[in-house]
Amino acid sequence: MLRSQVREEIFKIMFRYPFVEKGEMEEQVSFSLEDLEGKSEDNINYIKDKVNAILDNITVIDSKVEECCEGWNLNRIGKAEITIMRIAVYEMMMEEDMPSKVSINEAVELSKLYCDEDAKGFVNAVLGKVEKSLG
Repeated sequence: MLRSQVREEIFKIMFRYPFVEKGEMEEQVSFSLEDLEGKSEDNINYIKDKVNAILDNITVIDSKVEECCEGWNLNRIGKAEITIMRIAVYEMMMEEDMPSKVSINEAVELSKLYCDEDAKGFVNAVLGKVEKSLG
């Protein structure tokens, strides 16, 4: 799987987060990973580890997104957009080997697939502010 395909699978799993009870997310992750049967074990493990890491850091990630949204709280942001930004912000904050520009570009590409046309500009702007705030 290409990195963009892996990121898309992470998006599909993380998109479930706002719609399930807190204790159910682990089960949702397991169900999603079963659907990837036949994919490389390395990719499946990477997806599982990254989803769990994002979930473990969700409070910090959400705080950073909200800080950079100027007047928008997370409840006003579309579920797909916030999911895409959570993945990118996690990468920007926690993965030193991932250039911020790559995370932002991949997030914009996901927003083109899963959001309305205006979302890509919003996602790009918020993530640009996150990048600046991180130095």
